[in-house]
Amino acid sequence: MFLVIPREKSSNYAAASGDIIDQTCKTCADRSATTNYDFCLASLQAVPVSQATNLQGLGLIAMELALANAADTVSRTKELLINGTAFDPFVLDCLEDCLGLYLGTVMTLLDSVGAFLSEHYLNAQMSLSAAMEAVATCEEGFAEKRGVSPLAKENYDHLQLCNVALCIIHLLTHVSS
Repeated sequence: MFLVIPREKSSNYAAASGDIIDQTCKTCADRSATTNYDFCLASLQAVPVSQATNLQGLGLIAMELALANAADTVSRTKELLINGTAFDPFVLDCLEDCLGLYLGTVMTLLDSVGAFLSEHYLNAQMSLSAAMEAVATCEEGFAEKRGVSPLAKENYDHLQLCNVALCIIHLLTHVSS
Protein backbone atom coordinates (compact mmCIF):
# COMPACT_ATOMS: atom_id res chain seq x y z
CA MET A 1 0.00 0.00 0.00
CA PHE A 2 1.23 3.49 -0.78
CA LEU A 3 0.29 6.64 1.01
CA VAL A 4 0.42 10.14 -0.34
CA ILE A 5 -1.22 12.88 1.65
CA PRO A 6 -2.47 15.71 -0.55
CA ARG A 7 -1.39 19.24 0.15
CA GLU A 8 -3.34 20.99 2.87
CA LYS A 9 -6.44 22.71 1.63
CA SER A 10 -8.66 24.70 3.91
CA SER A 11 -11.89 22.98 4.72
CA ASN A 12 -14.62 24.33 6.89
CA TYR A 13 -15.96 20.78 7.15
CA ALA A 14 -13.55 19.56 9.82
CA ALA A 15 -13.54 20.88 13.32
CA ALA A 16 -10.24 22.54 14.18
CA SER A 17 -9.02 19.84 16.52
CA GLY A 18 -12.09 17.63 16.60
CA ASP A 19 -12.14 14.04 15.55
CA ILE A 20 -12.43 14.29 11.78
CA ILE A 21 -12.66 10.51 11.44
CA ASP A 22 -15.65 10.24 13.76
CA GLN A 23 -17.33 13.27 12.20
CA THR A 24 -16.77 11.96 8.67
CA CYS A 25 -18.00 8.46 9.45
CA LYS A 26 -21.10 9.82 11.20
CA THR A 27 -21.89 12.07 8.25
CA CYS A 28 -21.38 9.27 5.73
CA ALA A 29 -23.48 6.79 7.72
CA ASP A 30 -26.24 9.39 8.14
CA ARG A 31 -26.28 10.11 4.41
CA SER A 32 -26.24 6.51 3.22
CA ALA A 33 -28.06 3.50 4.62
CA THR A 34 -25.38 1.28 3.09
CA THR A 35 -22.45 2.87 4.93
CA ASN A 36 -21.64 1.15 8.21
CA TYR A 37 -20.44 3.70 10.79
CA ASP A 38 -18.46 1.17 12.86
CA PHE A 39 -16.74 -0.26 9.79
CA CYS A 40 -15.85 3.24 8.57
CA LEU A 41 -14.47 4.23 11.96
CA ALA A 42 -12.43 1.05 12.46
CA SER A 43 -11.02 1.14 8.92
CA LEU A 44 -9.90 4.75 8.97
CA GLN A 45 -8.61 4.64 12.55
CA ALA A 46 -6.47 1.60 11.68
CA VAL A 47 -4.22 3.85 9.57
CA PRO A 48 -2.06 5.86 12.00
CA VAL A 49 -1.62 8.89 9.72
CA SER A 50 -5.40 9.28 9.54
CA GLN A 51 -5.36 10.89 12.99
CA ALA A 52 -3.39 13.85 11.64
CA THR A 53 -4.91 14.44 8.23
CA ASN A 54 -7.64 16.49 6.61
CA LEU A 55 -10.73 15.44 4.67
CA GLN A 56 -8.74 15.00 1.45
CA GLY A 57 -6.30 12.77 3.28
CA LEU A 58 -9.14 10.63 4.61
CA GLY A 59 -10.53 10.27 1.09
CA LEU A 60 -7.17 9.10 -0.15
CA ILE A 61 -6.81 6.70 2.77
CA ALA A 62 -10.24 5.19 2.04
CA MET A 63 -9.30 4.70 -1.62
CA GLU A 64 -5.96 3.17 -0.71
CA LEU A 65 -7.69 0.80 1.70
CA ALA A 66 -10.09 -0.20 -1.09
CA LEU A 67 -7.12 -0.72 -3.40
CA ALA A 68 -5.33 -2.87 -0.81
CA ASN A 69 -8.55 -4.86 -0.31
CA ALA A 70 -8.86 -5.44 -4.05
CA ALA A 71 -5.23 -6.53 -4.40
CA ASP A 72 -5.54 -8.86 -1.39
CA THR A 73 -8.74 -10.30 -2.85
CA VAL A 74 -6.95 -11.06 -6.11
CA SER A 75 -4.38 -13.06 -4.11
CA ARG A 76 -7.03 -14.79 -2.01
CA THR A 77 -9.06 -15.69 -5.09
CA LYS A 78 -5.99 -17.18 -6.76
CA GLU A 79 -5.35 -19.26 -3.62
CA LEU A 80 -8.95 -20.45 -3.57
CA LEU A 81 -8.70 -21.46 -7.22
CA ILE A 82 -5.42 -23.30 -6.68
CA ASN A 83 -6.74 -25.12 -3.61
CA GLY A 84 -10.28 -25.30 -4.94
CA THR A 85 -10.90 -29.02 -4.64
CA ALA A 86 -13.53 -28.32 -1.97
CA PHE A 87 -15.59 -26.23 -4.40
CA ASP A 88 -18.05 -27.42 -6.99
CA PRO A 89 -17.63 -26.33 -10.63
CA PHE A 90 -20.19 -23.52 -10.23
CA VAL A 91 -18.20 -21.90 -7.41
CA LEU A 92 -14.94 -22.32 -9.33
CA ASP A 93 -16.51 -20.59 -12.35
CA CYS A 94 -17.69 -17.76 -10.11
CA LEU A 95 -14.22 -17.44 -8.58
CA GLU A 96 -12.71 -17.23 -12.08
CA ASP A 97 -15.18 -14.47 -12.94
CA CYS A 98 -14.41 -12.65 -9.70
CA LEU A 99 -10.68 -12.88 -10.33
CA GLY A 100 -11.11 -11.09 -13.64
CA LEU A 101 -13.42 -8.51 -12.08
CA TYR A 102 -11.02 -7.81 -9.22
CA LEU A 103 -8.03 -7.53 -11.55
CA GLY A 104 -9.95 -4.85 -13.42
CA THR A 105 -10.97 -3.26 -10.14
CA VAL A 106 -7.33 -2.81 -9.10
CA MET A 107 -6.65 -0.86 -12.29
CA THR A 108 -9.85 1.14 -11.91
CA LEU A 109 -8.95 2.09 -8.35
CA LEU A 110 -5.49 3.20 -9.45
CA ASP A 111 -7.23 5.48 -11.96
CA SER A 112 -9.49 6.74 -9.19
CA VAL A 113 -6.55 7.60 -6.93
CA GLY A 114 -4.83 9.44 -9.78
CA ALA A 115 -7.97 11.42 -10.55
CA PHE A 116 -8.45 12.23 -6.87
CA LEU A 117 -4.88 13.47 -6.48
CA SER A 118 -5.41 15.68 -9.54
CA GLU A 119 -8.62 16.96 -7.94
CA HIS A 120 -10.68 15.54 -10.81
CA TYR A 121 -13.29 14.42 -8.34
CA LEU A 122 -15.98 13.50 -10.88
CA ASN A 123 -13.57 11.10 -12.59
CA ALA A 124 -12.58 9.66 -9.21
CA GLN A 125 -16.26 9.12 -8.37
CA MET A 126 -16.92 7.41 -11.70
CA SER A 127 -13.96 5.07 -11.23
CA LEU A 128 -15.01 4.24 -7.66
CA SER A 129 -18.55 3.52 -8.85
CA ALA A 130 -17.19 1.22 -11.57
CA ALA A 131 -15.07 -0.62 -8.99
CA MET A 132 -18.15 -1.08 -6.81
CA GLU A 133 -20.20 -2.34 -9.75
CA ALA A 134 -17.56 -4.95 -10.59
CA VAL A 135 -17.50 -6.26 -7.03
CA ALA A 136 -21.30 -6.30 -6.84
CA THR A 137 -21.27 -8.36 -10.04
CA CYS A 138 -18.82 -10.78 -8.40
CA GLU A 139 -21.10 -11.23 -5.40
CA GLU A 140 -24.23 -11.55 -7.55
CA GLY A 141 -22.63 -14.41 -9.47
CA PHE A 142 -22.62 -16.56 -6.35
CA ALA A 143 -26.25 -15.68 -5.61
CA GLU A 144 -27.41 -17.65 -8.63
CA LYS A 145 -27.10 -20.77 -6.48
CA ARG A 146 -27.70 -21.35 -2.80
CA GLY A 147 -24.77 -20.99 -0.50
CA VAL A 148 -22.42 -18.30 0.68
CA SER A 149 -19.83 -16.65 -1.49
CA PRO A 150 -16.29 -17.49 -0.33
CA LEU A 151 -15.53 -13.81 -1.03
CA ALA A 152 -18.51 -12.36 0.87
CA LYS A 153 -16.38 -10.58 3.49
CA GLU A 154 -13.93 -9.20 0.95
CA ASN A 155 -16.80 -7.98 -1.25
CA TYR A 156 -18.57 -6.35 1.69
CA ASP A 157 -15.38 -4.66 2.89
CA HIS A 158 -14.63 -3.39 -0.60
CA LEU A 159 -18.09 -1.91 -1.04
CA GLN A 160 -17.90 -0.24 2.38
CA LEU A 161 -14.49 1.30 1.67
CA CYS A 162 -15.64 2.60 -1.70
CA ASN A 163 -18.83 3.99 -0.11
CA VAL A 164 -16.72 5.92 2.39
CA ALA A 165 -14.43 7.25 -0.35
CA LEU A 166 -17.42 8.31 -2.46
CA CYS A 167 -18.99 10.06 0.51
CA ILE A 168 -15.78 11.93 1.27
CA ILE A 169 -15.46 13.06 -2.35
CA HIS A 170 -19.06 14.27 -2.17
CA LEU A 171 -18.23 16.21 0.99
CA LEU A 172 -15.14 17.71 -0.65
CA THR A 173 -17.01 18.82 -3.74
CA HIS A 174 -19.69 20.48 -1.64
CA VAL A 175 -17.16 22.12 0.70
CA SER A 176 -14.92 23.45 -2.05
CA SER A 177 -17.69 24.74 -4.31
